[in-house]
Amino acid sequence: MADMTATPGFGTPPRSFFLRTPSVLIFILVLAIFTIGVTLMSEAMGTGVISTSFVKTLGKTLCLCLIAIAMDLVWGYTGILSLGHFAFFGLGGYMIGMWLMYARTKEIVVGSLANVAIPPTDQEVVDAIGTQIFGVVGSSDFPTVWMFAHSLPLQLLMVVLVPGILALVFGWLAFRSRVTGVYLSILTQAMTLALSLYLFQNDSGLRGNNGLSGLQNLPGLGDVSQDWISLWFLWASALALGLGYLLAAWLVSGKFGSVLRGIRDNEQRVRFLGYSVEGYKLVIFTVTACIAGIAGALYYPQAGIINPAEIAPIASIYLAVWVAIGGRGRLYGAVIGAAFVSLVSTYFTGGQAPDIPLGFYTIQWVDWWLILLGLSFVLVTLFAPAGIGGLVDLWLERKRPDRHGADLGPDQGALREKEAQE
Repeated sequence: MADMTATPGFGTPPRSFFLRTPSVLIFILVLAIFTIGVTLMSEAMGTGVISTSFVKTLGKTLCLCLIAIAMDLVWGYTGILSLGHFAFFGLGGYMIGMWLMYARTKEIVVGSLANVAIPPTDQEVVDAIGTQIFGVVGSSDFPTVWMFAHSLPLQLLMVVLVPGILALVFGWLAFRSRVTGVYLSILTQAMTLALSLYLFQNDSGLRGNNGLSGLQNLPGLGDVSQDWISLWFLWASALALGLGYLLAAWLVSGKFGSVLRGIRDNEQRVRFLGYSVEGYKLVIFTVTACIAGIAGALYYPQAGIINPAEIAPIASIYLAVWVAIGGRGRLYGAVIGAAFVSLVSTYFTGGQAPDIPLGFYTIQWVDWWLILLGLSFVLVTLFAPAGIGGLVDLWLERKRPDRHGADLGPDQGALREKEAQE
């Protein structure tokens, strides 16, 4: 009898996840070094090399990297160009923002009523909180969507459930109808626009155009400086990004990831092979929506405010541009693209880039940044479709196994498992 242990796939023990995907360990190591470095150079540690405002910028950038990973999973690996994932990002921000505003306002109201002759009842406190929050839209009653705003655990659960349920319902309706390509992109954009327009209304229950503000003030931590709060959010953002990258790498490394790539490359063929294409699409669409919601819940407390403009369709288009510039189909490419564009945008729109006088006209980068971003997207699409991540591939000299000029397998160009391991 032949020795089965010598045949790959029979006796050869499977390699561990980290051995099959060494980029995950490299990414986690780089992220850890970055986080420790920023911590040691922050104002909270006394060095002051990095200002508190820039620590917040870096923390927000990590959150944008996390949603870029979600976008890469759904677009780069599955081929679904979603122009609505920033809506899930914004919903996550709204969910945590409701608790932050409620708890912070309750502290202020209780403090102001502490010295009155007759102690207020619980209902009077709630009414006063409602007046403080919704007075700007001419109301004092809590809408139904705020029913869990008093509970941090429940609102944290809403951070995942609300984007996830919306993605599940929308995805089920769209995928079961087999809407694909540009039509699906238009539908996701329409969903985002409809949600944004609804939130602009004062009777939406989320303060309309005013949005939710003062989110940087954490309840019960009034004596803690923003130096430390910004550092805590940086740590939380780094942890979420690391776990998100690990989850994404695990999803795309096995059979599930192979099916996703198959759907991206030839959806009909995957369906004919017996796989539930709609089921796989629905799972990845919902999972990435939950990831986007978590990223938004960490982003907006660092930004301090959220309003419906954050959910406008243009934000999701920016997200697609980030992933394209970084290199879709590469998780580290999505992270590089989001981080690069976010930091460069901060430089050009924050007044740090010097204006360029041309005599007849002065280039002000605050006005020209979007044009520069659009031009970068066009150039990457035309001349470097692999994005910045492609440069990393060249540097690491990553290439496919040599086929030795032979067609091995049932199809032309197919690889035998033995040769693929050489």
